[in-house]
Amino acid sequence: MDTIASLFSFITTPVSWVIVQFHSVYGALFGPDTGWAWGLSIVSLVILIRICLIPLFVKQIKATRAMQTLQPEMKKIQERYKNDKQRQSEEMMKLYKDTGTNPLSSCLPILAQSPFFFALYHVLNSIASNDTIGVINTSLLESAQKAHIVGAPLAVKFTDSSSKVEALGASLTDVRVVTAVMIVLMSASQFFTQRQLMTKNVDTTVKTPFMQQQKMLMYVFPIMFAVFGINFPVGVLVYWLTTNVWTMGQQMYVIHNNPTPGSKAQASYLERLHKHVTSHGKVSRRRDRAIVKAIVAKGRDRNEFERKFINGLTKAGLAAQADGTVIKGDTAAVVEADDGTPTTGTPKRQQPKRQTKAQRQSAAKAAGESEPKTSLTKSDEPEDAKPAAAAKKSDAKSGSGTRSKAQSGQRKGPQRPKSPSKK
Repeated sequence: MDTIASLFSFITTPVSWVIVQFHSVYGALFGPDTGWAWGLSIVSLVILIRICLIPLFVKQIKATRAMQTLQPEMKKIQERYKNDKQRQSEEMMKLYKDTGTNPLSSCLPILAQSPFFFALYHVLNSIASNDTIGVINTSLLESAQKAHIVGAPLAVKFTDSSSKVEALGASLTDVRVVTAVMIVLMSASQFFTQRQLMTKNVDTTVKTPFMQQQKMLMYVFPIMFAVFGINFPVGVLVYWLTTNVWTMGQQMYVIHNNPTPGSKAQASYLERLHKHVTSHGKVSRRRDRAIVKAIVAKGRDRNEFERKFINGLTKAGLAAQADGTVIKGDTAAVVEADDGTPTTGTPKRQQPKRQTKAQRQSAAKAAGESEPKTSLTKSDEPEDAKPAAAAKKSDAKSGSGTRSKAQSGQRKGPQRPKSPSKK
C-alpha cells in the first residue's frame, strides 16, 4: 500500500484540505469530534468530486451509445479478419477514427475518480495508524479517531482485530455489523444501477456482444465490491456508498430525460412527450426540442418508437419541424408505416367483400325476377308439344358437355311428355 500511496501523494494534501474545510463547517453545527461532522465531510467531498466530473459523465454517455451503434460493424470486422489479428486491429482503429469514437471515453469518470479514492483511503489509513497526513495535524487526528459512525470508528475495517477496535473505543460486534450493512448496501446499489441500465436504457432492436458484457458486469461488480469492501475503512465505505447512490440517481435522471434510442426508456419518454405536445400544442422545453429535431432529421432511419411518435402527432393534426418545434398540420399529411414506408394519413379504400356462390346465385335470381316479363302470344301448338321442345333443348345442352340443373320439383334428365288429356 505504501507504493500506491506514494504514487498518489500529490493529491493527498488537497483531499485532506477539502475534508478539513468541510469539517470546520459541520463541526460548528454537530460538534468537532462527532461522526456527523466527519461523515458529512466525506459525503460533501464525494458530491464536490462528482459535480466536477459531470462533463466527463456526459462524454461517457455519448461514448457508450456510440460503441453500441458500432457493435454490428465491429462484429463484421472480427468475423472477416478472425485469422489476422493485426489487420483486425487496424480495421478497428480505422473504424474508431472514421466515426470519432474513443473506447476509453466510457471509462473516464472512473479513471478520473480513482486518484481521489486512493488519496482518501490513504488519509483514513493514516488516521487509523495515528499518523498525521497533509493538513490533518495532531488535534484533528485525535478528533477523527474519536468520531464514530453508528458506533463504528471512522478508520476501522471489517477485518481489524478486537484489540485495535477497542483501542479506538468501540466493540468488534458493532464494527462488523455496521461494515457488513454498508457493504451490502454498496453492492446492492451497484447491482441496481447496472440492472437499471440493462433493462431500461439499452437498444433492444440490436443484439450485440456489448449487451452480454454489460449483463455480465451487472453480477461481477457487486461481487467485487463485496470482496474488496471488507478491507475498506468505514470512511471509505461511506465514500463509496455515497458515490454509488449519486451514480444511481444521476443515471435515473439521464434515463428519464435523455434515453438511449430504441430502448424501453425512449418508448416511455416519447409517450410522455406525445401527451404533453398534444395537450399544449407545442414543445416547451429546449431538451425536448433537441430530441424532436434529432427524430425529424433521421427520416426513414427512425426506429419503431420514433415512427409511432411522429404518426401520433400527424393523427392529432400536428407536424414536427426540422428545428424541433411543432405546428398545426394537415390531418392527411404523410405518415410512416411500421416498416418505414411513407403512407397517407387518410384511411385506405376498403375492398368489397367477396360473396359466396350461393349468395351470387340468389342475387342473380332476384335480379331475374325483378326484370319485366315480355308478353307472349299464345301459340297454336298443342300443349304436348311444349314438353317435347323442352326435352329437345335439354338434350342439346347435355350433348354440349354442360350439366343442367333440375328445376324445383322435377327430376334430372329429359322429362317424358305428358299425354294429352282427354276432353
